[in-house]
This record gives sequence, C-alpha cells and structure tokens, in this order.
Amino acid sequence: MSDKVLITGPSLAPAAVAVLEAAGLAPAYVPPYSAGDGLVDAVRAASPVGIISRMGRIDAAVFEAAPRLRVIAKHGVGVDNIDLQQASAHGVPVLVATGANAVSVAEHAMALLFAVAKRIVALDGGLRAGRWEKPGFRGRELAGSSLGLVAFGAIARQTAVYARAFGMDVMAYDPFCPSETVAAAGVTAVKDLDDLVARCDILSLHSPLTPETRNMIDARRLSLMKPDAILINTARGGLIDEGALAAALAEGRIAGAGLDTFAQEPPAADHPFWREPRLVMTPHIGGVTEAANARVGIEAAQGIVDLLSGRPVPSARIVNRAALAAHPVSP
Repeated sequence: MSDKVLITGPSLAPAAVAVLEAAGLAPAYVPPYSAGDGLVDAVRAASPVGIISRMGRIDAAVFEAAPRLRVIAKHGVGVDNIDLQQASAHGVPVLVATGANAVSVAEHAMALLFAVAKRIVALDGGLRAGRWEKPGFRGRELAGSSLGLVAFGAIARQTAVYARAFGMDVMAYDPFCPSETVAAAGVTAVKDLDDLVARCDILSLHSPLTPETRNMIDARRLSLMKPDAILINTARGGLIDEGALAAALAEGRIAGAGLDTFAQEPPAADHPFWREPRLVMTPHIGGVTEAANARVGIEAAQGIVDLLSGRPVPSARIVNRAALAAHPVSP
C-alpha cells in the first residue's frame, strides 16, 4: 500500500500529482478550509508521510494525529497557517515554494491597483445600473506615481518590474534584503517603514505574517499615508489592522485599497469592508492561476519526494531549518 501525502484542499495540479505518483506516493484530499475534528479525522485516516498545505491550519492536533509525518510543503510561501514550533518539536521540516507564484501574484497586485485607481468596479456597477457617469468624472494617471513595496522578495521584485514598465518610481523597505540587491532592480531602498509609508502614492504589502509584522499597517501608519494614497495587500490579511483601515476609508483619509487577503477568510458577514465603495476585494486568489498552480504544486510535491528519498533540499526552502538544526531529520 502506497504511503500517502495529504493535500489540505480539494485538488492538486495534475503535473504535481504525477510527481507524487511517480515516487510511489498516493495523494489524499480534504475539503477546502477543513478544520477541527474534521481535519484531524482526515489526517488520522490518511496517516500521511507528507502534507501539502493549501487551506486551513496545521496545528498541534494535526501533528499528534500524524505520527508518520516527515515533511510539510506549503503550496506557496506564506506559512502563518502552520504551527512552526510544533513542526520543529516533531522534527518535521516545513518547505516553501519560493518564487513559484511570483508572476501571478504580482500581476494580481497590479490588477487591484488599476481597479482601485481607475474605479473600474464602481464605474462598471454604475453603468449596469443605468448611470452614465462621465460628466464630472476625473480619472487618475498612475505614471509618475511612487510605489512603495513592503518587503522585497520574489513577488515584490516582480511587482517592481511591472510598476516600472508603467512609468512608476519604485521604493522598497526590507531590513533583511541588502540595499545593493534592491538597487540592482532599479528600486530605491528606504531604511525606515514610516518613511516609506509617508512618501509613497501606493503602498503594496509583500511581507510574511509574523508576530513582528502583525498589524504593521495600523491606525498610526495609516495616518502617515497621503490622502490620495492607495493600499494594496496580496500578502497576508493580518498585516493590516482591518478596523483601522475601514475607518480610514470611511473617513476618506486615503483614496482606496485593494485586498486579496484578510485576517479571517472569508471575512465575517458583518465586516465593515462590505460597506466600503473605495475598496476592491478578491478571495485570496492572486496566486491561483493554472500556470502558478502547476509550478507551485510541482515544487511542493518535488520537495516532499526529495526529502523523503534523502535527496538534498535547498536550505533556503526550509523555513524552520534553524530550529531543526539541533535535531536533524533522517531521510
């Protein structure tokens, strides 16, 4: 009987499934956003040697239900839904698919920016409702605007490529990225996040969600933004204090926002975001394209296969490598 790899979601790209099956591994699936006893029961039934994390949270109960688990591969790069402390305590490496969805997410960041700046959703709704809102309309040109990137990983770097192609000046704040790397991309490095927030016309978030970055865009930083500034988030919803953002939008203190991620997904039915016309929202699908799903899925599956077979995995892909260093995982 084949060892199983549990996918915390309803599907995996066929090419990624082929990678698993070629290595003698059988994929098993759970419904999207499974949680609690339902997820634990599925894990216990599958007894997986690997997990590809797509939706839902992998916490202590999951690790306890999977004594044969040897590796987790994130279907992407954000690991805030995986309890890294528990993974390390159980000797389980957590891999990420660095850069595999960068093009798709960067494209989506730009799509949100243009939808907000050009008021595409509101104008489309007005036209469908029988309103011709051309008289008195004043559009916004983005060429010559300054785009501020928070973090400068693969997605932010691709976003910078697109923004520069549209004639924008790009700045970035990333205390972990050398200034020389930022400059080589034609981007200005900014040493202080408050300075970036105050200077840019568009602020685009690309940071991982950690205890240090949670609510990094709070009421104070929103107050630093220009009145005509736009906030874009394709990273993690928890980076923003959503109550503070809702208030800033409702009071017209910033021009608008485009969000693909939320602190709770989906947001609650009574969330103030639903009432905000200056906000364009999508359901965390920035990296969900056929091309990106194939690249991310293959990289996640290959990482699991490589680790289980004892082949080397680049250390940069193992997010809890430091915690595991004292307790190496045998192949």
